Amino acid sequence: EQFYECPVILADRDLVEQGSDEILRDALTKDIAFLVVGDPFGATTHTDLVLRAQEAGIPCQVVHNASIMNAIGCCGLQLYSFGETVSIPYWTDTWQPESFFDKIASNRSRGLHTLCLLDIRVKEPTIESLTKKKKEYQAPCYMSVSEAAHQLLQIIKRRKETGDHQNR
Repeated sequence: EQFYECPVILADRDLVEQGSDEILRDALTKDIAFLVVGDPFGATTHTDLVLRAQEAGIPCQVVHNASIMNAIGCCGLQLYSFGETVSIPYWTDTWQPESFFDKIASNRSRGLHTLCLLDIRVKEPTIESLTKKKKEYQAPCYMSVSEAAHQLLQIIKRRKETGDHQNR
């Protein structure tokens, strides 16, 4: 803010997903910058923002940035040997999806690596705040490799118990 002598608005998920009109409102008469972590087209929300700007006749200039999607080559594995990337979400007591496991298994069956993006929770509303319509947020947390591995092992255990061995 001091360097550019203008305010910086921290755009959380709600603002970006539901307030694109607000972000673009003054863009025909003022220079507006939308800065993201990683590559701007790594998220469909950011692509949507560019498309909305173009539909409104707002000229856009995209400056690409490094992200885990293109930095993964630093690990020494060939990018051509990667299959579909998966996100491993935090489970809850009532929501424990397994679709990411199936994608990992599919990649493995074709001899491909899998880039697993581990869940983060930043500015997630508490259950209580959803019912009270009062904005209160959980403390930020970042899934560890150990937590992701535990969930994968839970899926394998469940599938062995139920006889579903097709995706081992």
